[in-house]
Amino acid sequence: MRKRQQNIIWGIDSAAAANDNLYECVRDNFGHPDFWGRYLNTIPNVSEGLTVNEITFLKGKGIKIMPIYNNFREAIGYRNGSVAARNAIFNARRLGIDEGVFLFANVERFFLVDADWLIGWVETMIPSGYRPGIYNDPNEGPFNEAYCEAIQRNKQVRIQSVLWSAEPEPGVTAKSNPPRYNPTTPNCEANVWAWQYGRDANECPIDTVLMEQRLYVNLH
Repeated sequence: MRKRQQNIIWGIDSAAAANDNLYECVRDNFGHPDFWGRYLNTIPNVSEGLTVNEITFLKGKGIKIMPIYNNFREAIGYRNGSVAARNAIFNARRLGIDEGVFLFANVERFFLVDADWLIGWVETMIPSGYRPGIYNDPNEGPFNEAYCEAIQRNKQVRIQSVLWSAEPEPGVTAKSNPPRYNPTTPNCEANVWAWQYGRDANECPIDTVLMEQRLYVNLH
């Protein structure tokens, strides 16, 4: 990693399960990932759910796990945000993921989003022992406006949650040649500690991600 980015960590995320073939593809084409973002649930034609065996496989290679919850198609309403958080917590506990780890809600750019859902996600996550993360696109879609409203209504959203930005998209690179860490942020105060800077690599079915050390130490 470039010296000027000594506190920035390189890794990936994938909808496919991590196994020998996928790991070797990533290692040979891009480098050894220090963390691997994986989904907590199996959703047909979308994502393979993380398993205990997969966790053992990754940790055996010294790779931390970034848990992602994606079993929802819109982020509207306090109750729905709370239910999503409870489901993410249940799955994290089922898999033996340590408390203190950030669980990331996968809020896609094409989702409907409101402040109530975000507040529900954060308020339900805080007392669980897990920590609230939110994958988002601050440029496209309604996330920016919803998030900025949420932090005005509940300061814990700003203080407790960490954002994983999907913008900008300079493109996939190897670990040895990442872009300068510069994720797009909402136009209000936010803890943007991760950046998915490259999507849909040609060589392997992965995205490439940079994150700050302070998030990396709070992965599983």
